[in-house]
Amino acid sequence: MPTDRHILLIPGSLRAGSANETVLRTAAAVAPEGVTTAYYAGLAELPHFNPDHDADPLPEAVTALRDAIEAADGLLICTPEYAGTLPGSFKNLLDWTVGGTEISDKPAAWINAAAPGRGQGAEATLRTVLGYTGAAVLDEACARIPLDRGAVDAEGLAADPLVRAQIAEVLTRLAAG
Repeated sequence: MPTDRHILLIPGSLRAGSANETVLRTAAAVAPEGVTTAYYAGLAELPHFNPDHDADPLPEAVTALRDAIEAADGLLICTPEYAGTLPGSFKNLLDWTVGGTEISDKPAAWINAAAPGRGQGAEATLRTVLGYTGAAVLDEACARIPLDRGAVDAEGLAADPLVRAQIAEVLTRLAAG
C-alpha cells in the first residue's frame, strides 16, 4: 500500500452524533499506518449553490471545501439517505464541487451505515453525482457497514471490533486506490 496517504472524511449529515459522524470518526481512529485523515466539518457553513457565485472570489466556505479536497489523496463519504436520495445539504456540497477541478480523478468511496435494506437511493445518487464531477469511485472500497446505535462507546466511536476492522479495510482499499 502507498504510504503517507491523506484521506478527507466527509459526512453527509448535519446531525451531531449521527451514525455517519460516528463511522467517520471511527475511521480516523482506526486509520492504518501511513494513512492520515481530516474530518470535514464545514457542511453547515456552505451557502446555497448558485452558479452565479461559482466564480472568483468564491465564498470562503467553498474555498475551504475545495482546498480540503485538493489537499486529500482520497475522499471517504458517509451520508444518510433522506426521502430516497442524498440530504439536500450534502447534495449542495457536491454541487459546489462541479465548478472546480479538485475532485477530478480523486479516488472516492463511501460507507453506507444504514440498516440493512436502506440507503440504496443515497448510494445511487452519490455514484451519479461523483461520476459527473469526475471523481474516481473505487467500488472495491465502497462498503455497507450498518452501525447499531447501541454499539457506540463513550468516545462516540464504533465499539464493535468487526465494524472497526471493516472500516479500517475501507481506508486501506481507498488509500491503495
